[in-house]
Amino acid sequence: MTETEFESLTDRTLAALESAFEASAPDAMLENKGSGVLEVEFENGSKIVINRHAAAQEIWVAAKSGGYHFRHDGSAWRDTREGQELFAALSKLASLHGGQPVLLRRNPA
Repeated sequence: MTETEFESLTDRTLAALESAFEASAPDAMLENKGSGVLEVEFENGSKIVINRHAAAQEIWVAAKSGGYHFRHDGSAWRDTREGQELFAALSKLASLHGGQPVLLRRNPA
């Protein structure tokens, strides 16, 4: 994929994640840092940082449990180690960080 295609895809994905967090984790504070970085802070002060990494064409996630890299497989962003889909992985991470169940949906209602 070209750099322009990657940036467009990650912009859409980060916007969808922002909407999903707003709908499913209302207690979380979201800050779009620009340039492909989204920071999610929970009431207990813990954070998840989601950012695009153009050189690797991946989305990187930093959480208290570690760092994760997601590469697009043509249909979804998948963790490069375990193959878990991005929204599912972030649902689990947000649930751990926030202390309550979070289910992030691609198109929140």
